[in-house]
Formats: sequence, C-alpha cells, structure tokens
Amino acid sequence: MGYDIFKDEVETVARAAALLEKGAFADPAAEEHFTALLADYQKLLKNMQRLMRLADRNEAKLTTASKALDEKNRMLENLSGKLSRYLSPQIYNSIFSGDKDVTLSTERKKLTVFFSDIVGFTQTTDDMQPEDLTWLLNTYFTEMGQIASEHGATVDKFIGDAMLMFFGDPQTLGVEEDARACLRMALAMQNRMAELETQWLAKGVENPLRMRIGVNTGYCNVGNFGSAQRMDYTIIGGEVNLAARLEASADPGGILMSYETYALVQDLVAAEEREPLRVKGIRREVRSFAVTGVGDACRLRYLTAKCDGLDAKCDLTALAGPAREEAIAAIEGVIENLRAMG
Repeated sequence: MGYDIFKDEVETVARAAALLEKGAFADPAAEEHFTALLADYQKLLKNMQRLMRLADRNEAKLTTASKALDEKNRMLENLSGKLSRYLSPQIYNSIFSGDKDVTLSTERKKLTVFFSDIVGFTQTTDDMQPEDLTWLLNTYFTEMGQIASEHGATVDKFIGDAMLMFFGDPQTLGVEEDARACLRMALAMQNRMAELETQWLAKGVENPLRMRIGVNTGYCNVGNFGSAQRMDYTIIGGEVNLAARLEASADPGGILMSYETYALVQDLVAAEEREPLRVKGIRREVRSFAVTGVGDACRLRYLTAKCDGLDAKCDLTALAGPAREEAIAAIEGVIENLRAMG
C-alpha cells in the first residue's frame, strides 16, 4: 500500500523488459541504447522507492514524537495548573512570564499590608469534629480568597486561621490606590462574613466565625527568602508586625488601620481614633483608627453590635426610606427601655 504511488512506473519497467525479451529491436545499437535507458530508469525508480520508505519511516517517527510532545505539554499544563494553586496569581504570572527570577533577592517597597484572623478560633472549634472543622475552614478561606482575587491582593500565606496579604507588589496602582483597594477588600470580606454567619448558623455551627482585620501601610522588604533549594516569596519588617498588632487590637467583625493607611482612605470611611499602640521594631507610638462607617464610594452592607446579652445586625440595603426610620425608632425604643431598667 505504501508504494502504490509507483504503480505506473513499475508497469512501465515491466513492459520495457518484455520488449527486450521478445527481441523487438532489429537494430542492435537501438537495443543497446534502450537497455541502458531502462537500467537508468530502474535505478532511479529504486532510489525513489528507497527515499519514499525513508520518508514514511521519518513521518512515523515524527508522528510518534509529536504525540509524545503533546502529551508532555498536557502534563506540563496540568502541573502548571496545580502549582498555581500554591502561589498567588500575581507571583505565579510574574515567574512564568519571566518578569521575576527565582533567586534569593528582595526589594524595599511601600506596601499596604492586610492581616486577619478568627476571634476565639480555638474555643470555637474545640468541640467540632475534624470533618466539620475542615469544611468550615475551607469554606472560609475559599470565600475570602475569592474576594482577595477580585480586588487584586497578593496572598502571602494562610497561617492556621489567619491570612496575610499585601498590595503593591509585584503589581502596583500607586501607594494610595493600593491602600484603597485593600480597604475595599477588607470591607467586602466583613460583609461576606456577615452573610456566611447566617448560613453557618443554619448548618448547625453554634458559634459562627468572626474575623478581625488589621491594615497598615509602610515600607517592607519583599521578595524571595529562604535557601537556594527552598524559598518563599513573602514580606518582612516592622510594618508587617504592625499589621498583625492592629489585627489583634481590632474589634470582632471590625477593621483597625494605622494612621498611614487612614490618611489615604479617609474619604472612603468614617473612623474613630483608638488608643496608640507600641510595637516592637517601631520606635514611635502608632495611632490607630477603627472603621465605624463608610461613604458612598465603598458602602458597608451590615452594621453589627455584639457583646454579652446583645447580638444585633442591621442590613443597610434593606433599610431604605421609611424602613430606616422605623429601625431607628425601634432601636431608640430599646435604648430607652434599657435605661429605664437602670
């Protein structure tokens, strides 16, 4: 089947040979010339057949190599997709695009750092079964991770129930816009946590998770830390520690910012100044500001208040017009009754 392409040529050679056998040439010189031509033609045909067989073998090898290459590419794409889940999208893209080298190197940049954890996490989860705890944490991290991705955060790491993220590297929109993006993300996360609380209660989680958030803007060292064999793209410095301290001092369900961040976002939110903080590695006292409300540019959906004997939540999207006045009257009535009870 592979040599059907030479069918006509083979038949021509057979007819020519038959003519010679029959003695069809009366002139010996003509017969000799014809015999020489036939020999050259047969030699050429054999060379062509040999080249065709070689081409067929090479084509088969190329086909096999192409299939192997396609399989390797699919394996690399699959591996790349799996690796991307262990890296922040910004870091992953910058490495695979060649913008960043995988070497032990760092830079000093002004970043906005986000730190959060769950209030009373150990106490909340002590009585939970491992399967329920795994589901709860994975739901929490999935929801928060999605919001982080939507706002452009670089996710540094998950530490138990805590999250460390930052804005300003490897991509930046400028120091001010990085801070504003971080605040919008923090507000979106607290909104989503309020929604998840209702879902978790419906699924039997007696004490739903409540998150505290600390946000700080300042100079950090960012880059690859570790060894030549194992490195981690992360941030270090006193400003990172400050974000963690702000988080620890924040109200449950609240957001606490340093003055450096508040100065960049004060048109977006209302905030009250809290007690100054002292943080190791930072000589000055740190002014802190707690978010108490938001402007139209970044609206917080829920207002909450929670302490012993009180658990209140207002959905601002449902309290418009007369409904809001009714809610205010109802709250004022509760306050009057509480005061009357001494």
